Amino acid sequence: MDVDRVPIDIGYYLAGFADGEGSFNVSFRKRRDYTQAPWKVSLCFNVSQRDEAILRLFQRQLRCGTMRTRADGVWYFEVNRLEDIITNVIPFFERFGFLSAKKQRDFAKFTKLAQMMKDGKHLSHDGLRSMLSIRRDMNDGGACRRKYTDAQILSLLGESSEATR
Repeated sequence: MDVDRVPIDIGYYLAGFADGEGSFNVSFRKRRDYTQAPWKVSLCFNVSQRDEAILRLFQRQLRCGTMRTRADGVWYFEVNRLEDIITNVIPFFERFGFLSAKKQRDFAKFTKLAQMMKDGKHLSHDGLRSMLSIRRDMNDGGACRRKYTDAQILSLLGESSEATR
């Protein structure tokens, strides 16, 4: 993605909007058909809002992602494809940035996780342990919204959570 083609006022507007309403996430899903590691790791950048127009602007400027709506009228824009995250989302936010320290921290961790996945580190037990460590304080710990705890993920790797501390 050529981030220089994004109008500066639109870029900073969207970055500010994402600073307040956006989220950078990493999820782990059980996969019995994965031979190297029993977990599928997925990254996602998303923004939700009742106003579809702002989210369509994200989609237009980032040139990727999908839109969906819930029954209550809330719209979601999300980017799940690793290639789109690496080539579109990360360069956009590297250029336009965030003001809040929390979003800067989460974005830095998200960027590190994307690089690890690009390098294939999510396919090894050591890589998964490292990714769990990085994820630990993203989104204020996110534990209440996570389907699997670190301990559950590590147990499928044949380890206890004490082994990583």
